Amino acid sequence: MRNWALLTSIMFVGVAAAPSSGYHVAQSVALPDGGWDYASFDAKSGQVLVARGTSVDVIDVAHGNAVRTIGSIQHGHAVLPLPDGKRVLVTSGNDASVRILDIASGSELARIAVGKKPDAATLDPITGHALVMNAAEGSVAVIDTNAAKLVKTIPSKAGLEAAVVAGNRKLYVNDEDANEVEVIDLDKGVAGTPIALAGCEGPSGIGYDAKTDRIVSACANGKAAIIDPSHGTLVGLVDIGRGPDTVLIDAAHNLALIPCGRDGVLDVIALNALGGARHVARFTTEVGARTGAIDPASGTVYLPTARFNLPAQPGARPTMVPGSVHLLVVRRS
Repeated sequence: MRNWALLTSIMFVGVAAAPSSGYHVAQSVALPDGGWDYASFDAKSGQVLVARGTSVDVIDVAHGNAVRTIGSIQHGHAVLPLPDGKRVLVTSGNDASVRILDIASGSELARIAVGKKPDAATLDPITGHALVMNAAEGSVAVIDTNAAKLVKTIPSKAGLEAAVVAGNRKLYVNDEDANEVEVIDLDKGVAGTPIALAGCEGPSGIGYDAKTDRIVSACANGKAAIIDPSHGTLVGLVDIGRGPDTVLIDAAHNLALIPCGRDGVLDVIALNALGGARHVARFTTEVGARTGAIDPASGTVYLPTARFNLPAQPGARPTMVPGSVHLLVVRRS
């Protein structure tokens, strides 16, 4: 994930238009101290999974918010629930591996070597293979999670961030170093022509809406890039807050939700059937809430964050207040 800018100020900006339903922070669930990265929602179990520095947090949001810690990871980045509903895959950035864990017992079922600094990961909806972005190596590892083995490695470029698979059987990967989206043909296993993101700096989070066939990339310079994957083009930029690291697609309500951790806001972009996109609202969350997960059935958003000692010393990142890491539960009003 991208190292987001120092939290030296907080900004809230209202917008004129608003969606038919708003959002509010409904509750907060305490989590263990330490850093975090990407989160996922497991629809089969009703649990939120958060990749932590040395483990994975499993929060049972469907049954009282009990928190368990599973696995032993060396800088966890992404955690994915696997299709069988019994296992999760987590990337371990510091030892160039991914781990497959039993979600009930927490035991490690397999450890698979991949490229240098595995970071973001997603699933191929057709094959069920896990696609892991080796950020430092500049490649994509394709993993058969049932056989627990590396199928192949597809060369790309360094700087790979989050990725999505579109309906055209291509993988679209944000490249925060090149300010572009790398395009990989999954059937052929080769990289194609990238999509330049003029006006977007440091793209990190990404989401794909199948209804409108639009990709939304969150950029570090306060923009969201709207991409037409079928034609391989950037079709527009939308203003958002600072410090985004995730794009959450609420397909049921035709929305892209972008948590912006530096400003402590959730930006809402409406997507329409003609492929258009517009910023419709901004809601207050908390500073630090930059990644998250969404329950596709209810539209509830889950954002890990913490309290910070602000302002930070010049040239340093702000420090977390001990005992303050928590999961925000953001519900539709």
